[in-house]
Amino acid sequence: MHRGYKYLGTIMLAGALASPLASAKPVLAVQDHEEHDRDRDQHRYYDSEHRDYHNWDDREDRVYRKWLEERHEAYREFNRLKRRQQQEYWNWRHQHEEHEEHEHDHN
Repeated sequence: MHRGYKYLGTIMLAGALASPLASAKPVLAVQDHEEHDRDRDQHRYYDSEHRDYHNWDDREDRVYRKWLEERHEAYREFNRLKRRQQQEYWNWRHQHEEHEEHEHDHN
């Protein structure tokens, strides 16, 4: 019977040391998930033809949907478009940029 108690202290010590590690994993997973959600909502695209960057936010998404509507196309996520179509959007976007800023200033 005393042999069983010989290892009890080692088992308890191992359990005590492992406990903080086990509880830290879910916290890290939640933090990673939150960062992923934030990154997903804040894409940044490089327009090589115009040599500038565009932050993809709610405002950009509204303008993109307007572009699709004018072209009578169904909504597709921008990052799923072919590179040529993305460039067509950026070209259109630069042509309409002043108009968009003017509308935004009056709202």
